[in-house]
Amino acid sequence: MVVAPDAEKYHKLSGSYVYDPRLAGHVKAKKTKELEELLPAPDQIRDRIAAGRVLIEVMRTAAKLKKPLFGNLGIGIPVYVSWLAGELGLSNLLALTVEPGPIGGIALVGPDFGVAISPQALIPMPDMFTNYEGGIIDFASLGFMEIDPKGNLNPSYSSTRVSGPGGFPVISAGSPRTFFAGGFTAGKFDIDAAKGKLIIKNDGNIPKFNEKIAKIVFSGPQAVKAKKEIIYVTERAVFGLNENGLILKEIAPGIDLEKDILAKMNFKPQIAYKLETMPECLFHQSLDPLKEYVDDILEEAGLL
Repeated sequence: MVVAPDAEKYHKLSGSYVYDPRLAGHVKAKKTKELEELLPAPDQIRDRIAAGRVLIEVMRTAAKLKKPLFGNLGIGIPVYVSWLAGELGLSNLLALTVEPGPIGGIALVGPDFGVAISPQALIPMPDMFTNYEGGIIDFASLGFMEIDPKGNLNPSYSSTRVSGPGGFPVISAGSPRTFFAGGFTAGKFDIDAAKGKLIIKNDGNIPKFNEKIAKIVFSGPQAVKAKKEIIYVTERAVFGLNENGLILKEIAPGIDLEKDILAKMNFKPQIAYKLETMPECLFHQSLDPLKEYVDDILEEAGLL
């Protein structure tokens, strides 16, 4: 046995923690002020809106299947679904995983992605990927960088930096339904919400819906052939996928279809004959309207 030198530098549990028993699964965290500071609440309301719309879809799936769900959350906006589920008291209906091994608990974000507060279990990463490859998860929520007209998706590749796809191909291939989530545009933005409406004060200047994407890591046409359930969620629009490619199905209340959506895309998608409005409960400063909306879904299905 050798005592490792400089443990704080070389042997961190995550990007920010050398050791924390709450993250190692050794103790169950209790509600304290310190824990509130640790919880990974989104910095931007844009991210909370998109994560909230994913949570609604997850709860609709639980209601349809009439059972708790086993799912995966990817890095970026999707991981905030774990925080939202905890805040709204829905964790008992979800066994959420992140690929390094935690099952349950509240997943952390950013440099601490890969660990969770008070996980129910911790398993080795290869075993977690065996689960994904075996198709036992009910859903996955993954991030995106670019999407093209066919619903093909690039999650991470850029010509200016070397980056691999991580677990993305395995997870998206093994999941029967995937709820992609990301910001509608990239770059500096100032987006808010109030009284059930989205407010775009300043939009990002980098399009994410492009005629051609740098790398196809998820194939829309193959997902259609496999009859997978696919949606693409942003803070202002929700797209579906059919044999003709991407189709716009929902837009946020308070925005203009032409100016705020179509003008910010480098192609024109199919538009649903009956274009819906995203649930207004997402566009408030308080989480109470979202909780009421989700509780209604679960009560009707007999899950509450």
